[in-house]
Amino acid sequence: MRLPNKFEYSLLAMLALVDSYQNGEPMQIKQIAELKGIQNRYLEQLLATLRCRGLINSLRGAKGGYILARDPRKITVLDVLTAIEGVEIDVPANNTTIETMESGIVEEVWQEACQSANLVFQKHSLQDLWERRSKRQQRELMYYI
Repeated sequence: MRLPNKFEYSLLAMLALVDSYQNGEPMQIKQIAELKGIQNRYLEQLLATLRCRGLINSLRGAKGGYILARDPRKITVLDVLTAIEGVEIDVPANNTTIETMESGIVEEVWQEACQSANLVFQKHSLQDLWERRSKRQQRELMYYI
């Protein structure tokens, strides 16, 4: 399995907004795009979706831009996933064409894996990801000194 690009880029943009939330300053699309290496047009679409889902706010004016709608401790990775992808990680019931006992067992294990992934995404907030990044940046700086 691989993270969908939309989800990954949305998380990267949200992490940039955690930085600006700490400073109390909104970030413009251009800043986020350059910082995270995301195309402007694509980022506009992602931010529009996140805004419509209530995870970020947009501010107009010369010093306008985007800012988190609430504290990064209160926005989970699962919140971002459901905003961007529309659903939690899920597998449709009875997606096999041949119904056997073995296929039922495989489906049960897949459902368990999906539930576990959702629990992990629910457990981690944007603040958690931001703190992990900060710790890794400090380790890298200390390594080169």
